[in-house]
Amino acid sequence: MAKDLLFEIGLEEVPARFLRTAMEQLEERTVKWLEASRVAHGEVKSYATPRRLAVLVKDVAEKQTDVSEEVKGPSRKIALDENGNWSKAALGFARSQGVEPDSFTFKELGGVEYIYVTKNSIGVETLEILAEGLNGILTSMTFPKNMRWGQYEFKFVRPIKWIVALLGSDVIDMEITGVKSGNVTRGHRFLGGEAVIPEASAYVDVLRGQHVIVDVKERQEMIVSQINALAQEKDWNIAVKEDLLEEVLFLVETPTVLFGTFDPSFLQIPQDVLITSMREHQRYFPVLNKQGQLLPYFVTVRSGDSRSLDVIAKGNEKVLRARLSDAKFFYEEDQKLQIKEALSKLESIVFHEELGTIGDKVRRIRRIADSLAVKLAVPAEAADSVSRAADICKFDLVTQMVYEFPELQGVMGEDYARKAGEKESVAKAVFEHYQPRFAGDAVPSTHVGSIISIADKIDTIVGCFSIGIIPTGSQDPYALRRQAQGIVQIILEHKLPVTLSDVFGIALSVHEDIRVLKRSGDEIRKDLYEFFNLRVKKLLSEEQRYDVVDAVISAGFDNVVSVVSRGNALMDAVNGADDFKTIVESFNRVSNLAAKAGKIAVNPGLFSEAEESKLHEAWLAIRQPYEVAMTESNGERALSLLSGLKERITGFFDSVMVMAEDEAVKANRLALLSSIDSDLKRYADFSKLVW
Repeated sequence: MAKDLLFEIGLEEVPARFLRTAMEQLEERTVKWLEASRVAHGEVKSYATPRRLAVLVKDVAEKQTDVSEEVKGPSRKIALDENGNWSKAALGFARSQGVEPDSFTFKELGGVEYIYVTKNSIGVETLEILAEGLNGILTSMTFPKNMRWGQYEFKFVRPIKWIVALLGSDVIDMEITGVKSGNVTRGHRFLGGEAVIPEASAYVDVLRGQHVIVDVKERQEMIVSQINALAQEKDWNIAVKEDLLEEVLFLVETPTVLFGTFDPSFLQIPQDVLITSMREHQRYFPVLNKQGQLLPYFVTVRSGDSRSLDVIAKGNEKVLRARLSDAKFFYEEDQKLQIKEALSKLESIVFHEELGTIGDKVRRIRRIADSLAVKLAVPAEAADSVSRAADICKFDLVTQMVYEFPELQGVMGEDYARKAGEKESVAKAVFEHYQPRFAGDAVPSTHVGSIISIADKIDTIVGCFSIGIIPTGSQDPYALRRQAQGIVQIILEHKLPVTLSDVFGIALSVHEDIRVLKRSGDEIRKDLYEFFNLRVKKLLSEEQRYDVVDAVISAGFDNVVSVVSRGNALMDAVNGADDFKTIVESFNRVSNLAAKAGKIAVNPGLFSEAEESKLHEAWLAIRQPYEVAMTESNGERALSLLSGLKERITGFFDSVMVMAEDEAVKANRLALLSSIDSDLKRYADFSKLVW
């Protein structure tokens, strides 16, 4: 009869950020062990709270599955000697399999006879192997940080306080770091106590009776529903940030939502400051009105029931008041700092020992940004804003507010720059030059902010590449992948008429002019192209098929706007037009023969067939509009023009013998195909498309 299996590891409080992964890891390792041990089972579910990790497996078989396995040994030729006796190889095989040679059988495989032995393995009682299995699961778990405690060499995320190991109602006898398994769990630290779990299936209900909601999904639903109910009751918009909700979820065992207030006078501080202080320091959810403006309230979640919520709220209000008073003090003190003075302090902050100070970086950003502004032909007034924004873009790094809340860099810079009388475009760019900060974040909305953002990011990337810091595997300490992705997104979003070559060249020129590079410019440029190739490919792959991505990337990705436009148009054509496959086939026929062409110009005077003249005329007719479409990154228009050649290409191959006996005629026909192929290859390598 199948029974449920429960394994609970009781711990000192585990950091919330570790628990989701640890819970999933425990479930995954348990399933793998059960399958490897030939133990049949039903549904597997994992649980976690700040003080425990657990897994519950339904319908675990009472014994392992019996298996019968046929093992192949040496061939007959090797297994028998010249006298027909078993050879050393055969006897060695028998010993390795734990059988006698008499049990050998011969079977033919691929025309050769081999000896085989059948091994039968009778399954043992599951209860007999669980202690060793669970111990192995526990000791094999990994965490970002581990601890040792007492005199034990064993390391785990936090000290183990109790272990529950049950198969049905039977205790699985095991011990680790002096803690013996049993059927007694511990409830909420203050509201609950020790409780006996009579059988594994009662786990969730027993803990609920001890004020612990062990099911993570149920706990989350309780938090969200209580927040929604409070928001509806008060007509509030409670800003629930997913990462904060995830953290709070693993800080509580029985969640109860409550709210508190703070002095409205604090609302004179920018709301980003208040929200950051509430979220980062106190794990509070801010309260907004319907217009998105902060209200003098906060929402928090306690680990406990609804008793004495007013007392809990007052305690939280007192703590928050101190936090907001600090923020107010920092904010007021920062405004006494002149931008010029702040910039001088950047000279003493090291960006990287081989790349100089933040002050050095700012000067590089200014030169790169100014060159980009020229390349983009921005108006004089905007160019002035670019220069000023580049000069002051990092000044807020020395403010007390950013020192306390690093995530407010740029946010405070914009506010302080505006208060210092800087132009709106400059103040906005100080904030925007950090965008996009993370995956899914918005790109700068202004051209000034976009230029400074590209300049900042490419300076970091080129600087790091120049000293040999290139991301490999999972190692990317300077977030270079994210910054490269940001550059690509900005260029695409604003359709900036600038190529990656332009951006690389400008940044490399500035670095080469300022310092001696450890690596050659050509080497750095090659690595930059490979690095950005992957970023562009990642961007395209979010919307397009892998073969379409490969096809357009092969034609070049230097112009980001162009490659995305070509990819989108090609994807639409592949999915939409019924005859597009035949169009591509005609393109590939051209490319296959074009590979045999020499380097000669097409001579219409050598045409002897009507269809080759028609193809040549059709190609000449589309060249100028095709060039315009490609220059304007109009992938749809360019593909339409190329597709219009299909009829003439088909007619050419139906009527013209390309490999003519006359060498001059043959070379001319190949030259015509080569010229057409050159235009095709500028759009995509159509041979990479898969049908």
